[in-house]
Amino acid sequence: MKLMFISDIHGSLFWLEQTLEKVAVEQPDQLIFLGDFMYHGPRNPLPEGYNPQGVADKLNAYKSQIVAVRGNCDAEVDQMLLEFPMMGDYALILHEGRRIYATHGHGFSMDNLPPLSPGDIFIQGHTHVPVADVKEGIYVLNPGSISLPKENYPNSYGILQNGEFRVKDFDGDTIKGIKL
Repeated sequence: MKLMFISDIHGSLFWLEQTLEKVAVEQPDQLIFLGDFMYHGPRNPLPEGYNPQGVADKLNAYKSQIVAVRGNCDAEVDQMLLEFPMMGDYALILHEGRRIYATHGHGFSMDNLPPLSPGDIFIQGHTHVPVADVKEGIYVLNPGSISLPKENYPNSYGILQNGEFRVKDFDGDTIKGIKL
């Protein structure tokens, strides 16, 4: 099963459309959204193609493929536009014999891990910085941000398949990766 991780859209219809083109190429079984769907937040600039309503409309077309969690910039009013649940703080996913704890990262984070067992996967967004590492025997992952990357990283998303996590840019290059 192939999972695609997407985080920190921040209302950018432009970057969501670029991501959906990658969805067509990657053909994931599930789309895991790690929060910050519509609003850019007070610390971020307006992203390219800022259009929260357009983002909601595009995402709703994929509602049967989406598992989503709430980000720190998401509010109940955002849920009113979306036809899939996204207000949970985390989602637990079983994948290829591993437990995945998916969250945005403003509560539990790589610096404050939830109770997990060695070999489990913790994945978050929030920092806009890609990560593929191991901490205390737990795989810690972050796909970066599709719309507002930080620390000079490119716009990116994550793919988990066949025991490997890769953060990819929109040219298809792997910028971070780890075998699980």
